[in-house]
Amino acid sequence: MSAVTIPYKQQLRREARAEGIFRFFSLAAALLVLALLAGVLISLCYGGWPALKEFRFGFLTQTIWNPVTERFGALAALYGTAITSLIAMILAVPVAFGIAVFLTETCPIWLRSPIATCIELLAAVPSIVFGIWGLFVLAPVLQHSVQPWLIDVLGDLPLIGKLFRGPPYGIGLLTAGFVLAVMVLPFITSVIREVFLSTPRSLKEAAYGLGATQWEVIWDVVLPNARAGVVGGIMLGLGRALGETMAVTFVVGNAHRISGSLLAPGTTISASIANEFTEAVGKLYTSSLIALGLLLFVLTFVIIAAARLLLLRLESRGAQL
Repeated sequence: MSAVTIPYKQQLRREARAEGIFRFFSLAAALLVLALLAGVLISLCYGGWPALKEFRFGFLTQTIWNPVTERFGALAALYGTAITSLIAMILAVPVAFGIAVFLTETCPIWLRSPIATCIELLAAVPSIVFGIWGLFVLAPVLQHSVQPWLIDVLGDLPLIGKLFRGPPYGIGLLTAGFVLAVMVLPFITSVIREVFLSTPRSLKEAAYGLGATQWEVIWDVVLPNARAGVVGGIMLGLGRALGETMAVTFVVGNAHRISGSLLAPGTTISASIANEFTEAVGKLYTSSLIALGLLLFVLTFVIIAAARLLLLRLESRGAQL
């Protein structure tokens, strides 16, 4: 056996040992994440079980939330969470899409980096700052200017009119939706911008060479190529909106009731927990708040799982094409 063969075999054994150690720690890290996730779920189930056992399915269908009589229902908080997140998505997604298209297709090169940096810095602003801004700046503007206009113009319309009736409080579900839209905008914009940039330049140049307009290139070339990433960015923003706490707590009104008007005060799951957990007296009250946390955990998990399935379908359909 030559002298060269022995060091080579030793090097192979060292590399195999190092690879085995790397695989072990990678597997351990992945299992640790799953263990933490399972631990959170188990602790929430354990803490919320007394409330779920007491109220059963009525916990999801009742709107009453009365600590004095110890009657608790999560429907109002669940409704507020869904409505505020939906408003945020309706407002944020078109704006994020427009910003991403501008930055990747029409913006001058010297201006792209400053605008992108400002958008990314917006994501670093603490949520409590957004809450203070929403309460002291946005809410008065909505109360004195925007909400009276909505009541006068849209309040008498059929179907959608009931969504814009009632006194202009300034705070409420609509205000919370506005604040959430501003908060999730940088996340959605950044993801959509990156997936737009990943579109091969040769595809766009070929489309332009065939006589396509800029809008046709964006709609027929860029968007189909990046649709999976666009959906992922939207779901990332939705997950952020569902779990937001402090900013929503400042402006949502914190009222445990369901109103047909978007101008009325309401509450969300996270806002209810933040407001009342330190004041919860009694095992059933505390358990009901933990059950709200379990409900938010399950809701977020279901939405993320549905988004993942949608992405898989989009990727498989794109592969077939």
